[in-house]
Amino acid sequence: MQPEDYPEQDELAEFARPYAEEVVRRAVGIEGEDVLFGSDPYQSVGIHQAPDPNGSVFAFIHGGGWTNGYKEWNNFMAPAYTSHGVTFVSIGYRLAPRLIFPAGLDDCAMGVSWIYKNIADYGGDPSRIFLGGHSAGGHYSSLLAVKRDWQEKLGLPSDVIRGCIPVSGVYRFGENSGLSQSPRFLGAVNSGNDVAASSILFVNGVACPFLMAHGENDFPHLIVQAEEMETALRASGTNIERVPLAGCDHLEAHYATGELNGDWVKKVLKFMVT
Repeated sequence: MQPEDYPEQDELAEFARPYAEEVVRRAVGIEGEDVLFGSDPYQSVGIHQAPDPNGSVFAFIHGGGWTNGYKEWNNFMAPAYTSHGVTFVSIGYRLAPRLIFPAGLDDCAMGVSWIYKNIADYGGDPSRIFLGGHSAGGHYSSLLAVKRDWQEKLGLPSDVIRGCIPVSGVYRFGENSGLSQSPRFLGAVNSGNDVAASSILFVNGVACPFLMAHGENDFPHLIVQAEEMETALRASGTNIERVPLAGCDHLEAHYATGELNGDWVKKVLKFMVT
């Protein structure tokens, strides 16, 4: 789908416009198969089949501050994985302020459910779904990976996520988060959503393995949050590795996820073998 196929979203912040143009430029000629899993165009997945699938599935959630973005922003990533036999799927979700938390999270969960129930038709193994995302997508992927209250509702096994691969994610909101203000997708400040959306508060027992990353020059508060999330996961007994992406800022970290034979891509491919 194209941006004009979607309901209108907030105007993109000026600092992010070159990034949005660049991910579109990198994706020229790379298109997935669009499938709706809900009634809204944002409730959709883009499927990129591997020529010789090995069963692994990498599902990735786009960023955009919970108010912007399209699943097509991830299209440029696909060749780095499909060329190694991995089925790549980009997950879309409804945005704020049109809808607030947990609407976007619920959409991502529905996307995972669709993948689990249908990906075998594309050469993927539903028991080998690895979920990741960049920025807001990193937040959603980590929250789904540590929470245990959504899988049964969707008819999914508790271990439906084989491994979590968040990039430059947000793991805590509210007090001590380092955020200058509460993100609009959480709604009213006193709604309690800052707690309900904080992945680090739901680390309770061993979670699926995590391969976390952030830009070496990322937003300082996100680096601190990643370090805190790593500590919490490690204390729970979870297999966790955190990777600073050399020379990358917050947006450049996303570029690194699609670099053919790049160092981070190699780590992800190795992670998927475990």
